[in-house]
Amino acid sequence: MPLPARRRSRLRSRPRLARLAVLLAAFVCAACGLVYELELVALGDYLLGDTVTQTSVVLSVMVFAMGLGSLLAKRLTRRPATAFALVECALALTGGLSVLALYSCWAWIGRYQAAMVGLTCLIGILIGAEIPLLMTLIQRIRREDAGRAVADLFAADYVGALIGGLAFPFLMLPRLGPGDGALLTGAVNAVAGAAVVLWLFREEPAPRIRRLLWGGCTLVLAVLAAAAVGSDRIEHAARHALYGDQVRYATRSRYQEIVLTGPADGPLRLYLDGRLAVCGPDEYRGSEALVHPALAAGPDSRVLLLGGGDGLALREVLRHRGVRSVRLVDADPALPRLAGTDPGLATLNGHSLDDPRVRTTAADPMAWLRSAPAEEYDVVLADLPAPSDGGPVKFHSEEFYGLAARLLAPDGRIAVRGGEGGSGGADGDAGGSGLWQIEAGLRAAGLRTTPYAVQGSARATCRPGPPDATQDFLLAAATPPPLALADDAPPPRALTPDTLRSSTIRLTTLRPPRPPAPLTLLGPR
Repeated sequence: MPLPARRRSRLRSRPRLARLAVLLAAFVCAACGLVYELELVALGDYLLGDTVTQTSVVLSVMVFAMGLGSLLAKRLTRRPATAFALVECALALTGGLSVLALYSCWAWIGRYQAAMVGLTCLIGILIGAEIPLLMTLIQRIRREDAGRAVADLFAADYVGALIGGLAFPFLMLPRLGPGDGALLTGAVNAVAGAAVVLWLFREEPAPRIRRLLWGGCTLVLAVLAAAAVGSDRIEHAARHALYGDQVRYATRSRYQEIVLTGPADGPLRLYLDGRLAVCGPDEYRGSEALVHPALAAGPDSRVLLLGGGDGLALREVLRHRGVRSVRLVDADPALPRLAGTDPGLATLNGHSLDDPRVRTTAADPMAWLRSAPAEEYDVVLADLPAPSDGGPVKFHSEEFYGLAARLLAPDGRIAVRGGEGGSGGADGDAGGSGLWQIEAGLRAAGLRTTPYAVQGSARATCRPGPPDATQDFLLAAATPPPLALADDAPPPRALTPDTLRSSTIRLTTLRPPRPPAPLTLLGPR
């Protein structure tokens, strides 16, 4: 439907300014659209882990839905300004509330994956409708070659996506988090998208429709503002639904969500990205098993601890009188800070982070290994969850172990977690390959290995499992490392020389005759 002659003359009197306003709207809308995508990816990674899967699902569904939205927009081009205002209001409301809605769904309903796909599809359809409508609006301002108009529009769109993509990890996520960041993005989307176009093309809708559109835009902003005011209450209620009534501490850092629950006198539970990482009454089994055999197999004055920001493995290291220095490398500085300041967690880890022998470095363990100073360590402890327990593959790859092996003294050792298993073998299955894939990575790095296990789950009290559960480990060195317990430390509660030897014999009999391919950064070879 053509514009009234009076309005057409206004647009043509200042076509460059009007055209610039539409391109600016395209720029802002593109930035907001990409932020919505990244918010959904980040939330999926926080709640479910497996970044590759979450990214693939969100982006593939989003791109498909954008194509569908572009097709559906053909029916809306007769009144493009009105349609664009409606699309932007709907997109601002849907995208702005998406994180809170999905977090609530995950906490109370448990159907996160289906809700995420549905919401991603809806956001993608609305984003996909923007370009055809903006193209129609530009041509209404000044008729020009379609190729030039498309080039300008897509340039604004791509530059906006660049700005949104850079602002999200470096500005919005660390300062606002996914929830408040999505709400702010929705507000910007509503103002810059709907309001600009409604002002510029205010003669297209009838006065009554125009008032309704302005009222709808205002209502969207009011809803987003109300959600921002109540977001802390929503998140607080959701956490209590998930973790119970005794949430002591909760934060979402740049790297992960950290939740600590339980009374001051225990038992404590530490959740990282929704995964139960520490169950207070049972943590000693895994901490002792990772540390004591490694430090007993040779010199132990210089120790490198990769991960372990909770200070629990560090507590066991410091019980050895021969230890002179420990460097702890953990990506998230928020976790060691919590472990050193929370009374309950600090008591559990024996205030190990306050020991003068400890140097703490906030860095990704693999990135730190690549640029590590020229130091040698007698023991390297990888206190990082195995892939079967939700840990990243890169921390158990051949490349990671190769970098760690470079820092070993001539008689140095590396100890790593192999995951939880049962009487059937590693991973709870006699045919499970998780432990042996980790072993293959250590051997590919030129190390000889000795497998061993400790009886009992690290989560038995908090989350009962099989009665025969075990935790599997690997000790590696240039020559086959012996398994023993040192005389310079108190006897561990969960280990004896006999149980160590018997677990090694059991796991050795379960080792597959043909070892699996090691994990690498590009996948199993």
